This record gives sequence, C-alpha cells and structure tokens, in this order.
Amino acid sequence: MERDPGKGIPDAACPCGESCPLGKALSAVGGKWKLRIICTLSVDGTQRYNDLLKKTAGITNTMLAASLKELEADGIVIRKHYAEIPPRVEYSLTDHGRELWPILHRLAHWASGETYDGDAEPVREGMKS
Repeated sequence: MERDPGKGIPDAACPCGESCPLGKALSAVGGKWKLRIICTLSVDGTQRYNDLLKKTAGITNTMLAASLKELEADGIVIRKHYAEIPPRVEYSLTDHGRELWPILHRLAHWASGETYDGDAEPVREGMKS
C-alpha cells in the first residue's frame, strides 16, 4: 500500500478517494457540537437560539452560531427569521436533516454495544436469547 507523502495516510484507505461520501457525511455532522444540536432539534423540535444555547450545555455563543451556519450550509438545519420586534429566529431540521435521526440513533446503539433489528427494541450483546 502506497502512502501519500503529504498526509502520511495510505492512499488506499478509502476506495472512493477524495470523493468519499462517508467523509462528506462525517464532515457535515462531525465535531463536538453539531451532533448535540441535531439531537436536540430531533428530540425537541423547532428551537429558538437561546433555547438551543441552554440545551447545549457548555457551548459558547460563537460556537453555536458557527455550528448552526455550517449545518444550514449543509442543508441539515433551516433558520427562520420572523420580522417582529423583538426579532425572533427559530431553527429546525430540514427533511434532509430529519433523515439523519434514524441513522444516528442506530449508530448510538452500535456504540453502546447493542444490536438493532429494524423496529424492534435494541438488545445488548450477550443478552440475546
């Protein structure tokens, strides 16, 4: 396996190369905060900025704003601005963003050592009958 001298990574690490769709997906949802924002919007629905700030413990204003802008640019979150005084802005998942929830839910089960069989309840490994 040859290595890319600039990256130190085997060039055959992914058969897709630069156009890897999985890499694009991980870039869109990666990082410490994006998944938390997506989960909050999935579970709690449409949220105002300050509500997201409170529900995403530990995030700064700057990081929340940047993460929301990136999620919006990737078509995962929609920002709705209301022409009111005081101004009101709400964030929600797009249809594309809502498609992520079952995938992330299954990934969470996988990470906790559970198996997932369609609509059935997850089962911890070693507890199967």
